[in-house]
Amino acid sequence: MNVIVKSIQEQLVENKNFPSFKAGDTVTAYYDIREGEKVRTQFFKGVVIQLKGEGLNKTFTIRKMSGTIGVERIFPLNMPSLQKIEINKKGKVRKSRIFYFRKLRGKKAKIKERQS
Repeated sequence: MNVIVKSIQEQLVENKNFPSFKAGDTVTAYYDIREGEKVRTQFFKGVVIQLKGEGLNKTFTIRKMSGTIGVERIFPLNMPSLQKIEINKKGKVRKSRIFYFRKLRGKKAKIKERQS
């Protein structure tokens, strides 16, 4: 049953080639927003907190600071309105899900850069 579902999903969902990134990386996600008849591209730039799922069900969570308020957004990788993903910085973290990052403020919230 599971093999049948996977084969149908692969046929119906288009495969976009996004760069590989991990938790701790700073990325910019460009996606389309529909407002009535108009379509415009908006971006969301922040730190990747987690990658979840596998295959076509893969999602990633980005957290950014808007003033003093933290804003998180979850993006499915196969979302049709997701245009592109740019990697701005590669961060060095020890965990694959950095939820502790929500509590950090100021200099403590700085992530060291990873050498590629």
